[in-house]
Amino acid sequence: MTKYLVSLTMLVLSNTALAANCTIDIEANDAMQFNQPNLTIDSSCKKVTLTLKHTGKLPANAMGHNWVMAKSADMTDIANTGMAAGLSNNYLPNNDKRVIASTKIIGGGQSDIIEIDTSKLTKGGDYVFFCSFPGHWAIMKGKVSVI
Repeated sequence: MTKYLVSLTMLVLSNTALAANCTIDIEANDAMQFNQPNLTIDSSCKKVTLTLKHTGKLPANAMGHNWVMAKSADMTDIANTGMAAGLSNNYLPNNDKRVIASTKIIGGGQSDIIEIDTSKLTKGGDYVFFCSFPGHWAIMKGKVSVI
């Protein structure tokens, strides 16, 4: 019986170690920085839960941040078009199919949680994340790798 329990425990632990991490936590601050320059999404996850936390103190209308995922080639146009959309639209063009996933604009001390549908992603694809608040996207950006 003890031998069986040891084998079962080892099996459970090994499967836990191999399980995909289907959550991402990322922070943004008042210095216009994300705390991670690169993120990895495991394609074995059907959905990935992303939590954006604003660790600063300034309000959304002064130093708001969001997290937007798109193909790298689409980032600049999405960000430029988003400026005209305004804060009420999270500085993103309405129903833009190039936006793969996005949080709302949040201010200091706030957070937002979204789910990313990985069926929209391709392993090895060229993806980026950025903040679409006007002027932020030029420095608040990073690479998303899909493995």
